[in-house]
Amino acid sequence: MKFSISREALLRPLSLVAGVVERRQTLPVLSNVLLEVSDQQLSLTGTDLEVELIGRVEPSRVDEPGSATVPARKLMDICKSLPDGSEITLALEEGRAILRSGRSRFTLSTLPVAEFPNIDDGQGDVTISLPRGTLKHLIDATSFAMAQQDVRYYLNGMLLELTSNIVRTVATDGHRLAVCEQAADISVSESQKLIIPRKGILELARLLDGSNEPMTLTVSGTHVRAQTGDFTFTSKLVDGKFPDYERVVPRGGDKVIIAERAELRQVLSRTAILSNEKYRGVRLHLEAGNLRVLANNPEQEEAEENISLDYQGAGLEIGFNVGYLIDVLGVLDSDRVQLTLSDGNSSALLEEPGGGDARYVVMPMRL
Repeated sequence: MKFSISREALLRPLSLVAGVVERRQTLPVLSNVLLEVSDQQLSLTGTDLEVELIGRVEPSRVDEPGSATVPARKLMDICKSLPDGSEITLALEEGRAILRSGRSRFTLSTLPVAEFPNIDDGQGDVTISLPRGTLKHLIDATSFAMAQQDVRYYLNGMLLELTSNIVRTVATDGHRLAVCEQAADISVSESQKLIIPRKGILELARLLDGSNEPMTLTVSGTHVRAQTGDFTFTSKLVDGKFPDYERVVPRGGDKVIIAERAELRQVLSRTAILSNEKYRGVRLHLEAGNLRVLANNPEQEEAEENISLDYQGAGLEIGFNVGYLIDVLGVLDSDRVQLTLSDGNSSALLEEPGGGDARYVVMPMRL
């Protein structure tokens, strides 16, 4: 194997592929990236056995096709540290990878290509095409609500639901819920419900941009594969049953508040400074035309803020984890936010005024 490529051409796919590679691995070969060179293409593959990403790029010259696995982080750090516009030559010599650029020379260890695992995803049952921007918007609107290390392993990921003409994403950690849906020109014989693990969602989001360029999603029984531009992303699916999220969305709340989103977010952020660091609870006192936000902590420190609202109904006192409210206000697109409440023990529904493509549910706290 021997090829030449510009630093910039190698760096973009390498940095994305290296993101999949875990630093601490049980299998040494999993901390490597697989380089495969054909006559006109270099492909880079990284995997942690759950998620696999393949990036493709055209080298400026191929002297000898071949393949090798080299340490992903070290290769990326070397490329990053080389000057802009450098030309890199990588060759396999006596079982080691030799990287040359200008007057620099680096020798990297390699591991046998045969040891590198290949995620076998079988034949895809369903293939659909979507604009990249649609999927990126859906992931951005809901991914913050995914659980991180919940024993209910099916919550450590995102539900992707595909039905005819609608794509929906749902994420919840048991305390809050995010649902977003968009119309899409797709047809499926029966609706598909896939739970994509958290790491898969975060890596997929890095690949996508807001453009209307098409991407292809292929779903099999155990894997989902996304083809976008020069990248092929594959993730195992979580084997589990996602909760019935429609039952969680509160219905019939009679207290509807409309507030300026940015102003409410600033008020909550300031109040949060003096909330209990562990529980992060704030109290909301709702009265006609005004919302009072209160926080205190074990050091007897207190914060109080008032924000005027478009509201004329009955009063209400309710507590929330302030971080959950701030997260929702951070991803909503609209200038104003609609908050629907029924009583002090029921969940709040947050959305754009009049309802948009996303709905957010936050459970209350006892304070």
